[in-house]
Amino acid sequence: VRKKVNLIGGCVCLSNMNSTDSKRFKPNNGNEKDTQQGINDLSVFKFERILADHGQRKTICVEGTLRDREGKAILWLEKIPFSEETVKSLCTNKSFLHREFLNDIYGSYTCKTDPDINAIKATIIYPATDQHIAKFEDKPLHIIEETPDLYNNVTLPYILKEQFDIQWVYNVLEHKHETERIIFEDKNPNTGFVLLPDLKWNGKQTEDLYLLALIHLRNIKSLRDLSAEHLPLLRNILNKGTEAIRNKYNIPKSQLRIYIHYQPTFYHLHVHFTYLKYEAPGIFTEKSHLLSSVINNIELLPDYYQKATLSFVL
Repeated sequence: VRKKVNLIGGCVCLSNMNSTDSKRFKPNNGNEKDTQQGINDLSVFKFERILADHGQRKTICVEGTLRDREGKAILWLEKIPFSEETVKSLCTNKSFLHREFLNDIYGSYTCKTDPDINAIKATIIYPATDQHIAKFEDKPLHIIEETPDLYNNVTLPYILKEQFDIQWVYNVLEHKHETERIIFEDKNPNTGFVLLPDLKWNGKQTEDLYLLALIHLRNIKSLRDLSAEHLPLLRNILNKGTEAIRNKYNIPKSQLRIYIHYQPTFYHLHVHFTYLKYEAPGIFTEKSHLLSSVINNIELLPDYYQKATLSFVL
């Protein structure tokens, strides 16, 4: 199996099991140590335990270590969705069928395919902190009803103390890294944003299209900070983001799911764009807030998100 690897160094990761929030790597700007230099195959990864296994989504998350290196590592493996081109490539004599059983017109087979089209998306987080381990480890979930008082007295202090490093966001916004991945940019300092593929999408088949809009403003952490003054920003993301996706991928606005997470995984406001048929992790009602609904709520009540009780999962 050929593995497509996103190597993630520093203290940020991709999304947790129940979220589409993209945690990115802390990029190497030339002054930072490359913590994953020399990792060319998975023989360097020593398995310790499974943190979570999601059979329906064909993903698994594993804790381990890297050979001859100190500290913990996390390995995330995910099967890449099928596309029309993949299926066409499968239909060759390189795809061997082993019959399990035959009953009338129904045959069950195991298909061993050409390794070149049987890729697994792999993500490595190293060094991984205990915070990362806790984030990825499968555990009981609870819905929290967060009042404004709970936000101000509990959630906000925790965010300010415990949030992941978001230097990678600023590196993208300042064009220090990932410039070749940018799909669209509006450089207006107040209403502008950068649109680029999420790490969970390989940028090829549109069946699992997943992009992020990162705003240029740096003083909006989450949904809780949004008010009437941010309506031009939100409308701009909605309109120009959908237009850019239509122009590049030929997907209309009506086939996009556009939303904001609460709680997000990193606290710099960002908007998710996914293909409507793609059941991305974290699209459920207790996690996702449609951007159009967010705009409508603020239009009805300018300080809606400062007054509302918001639900989220812990």
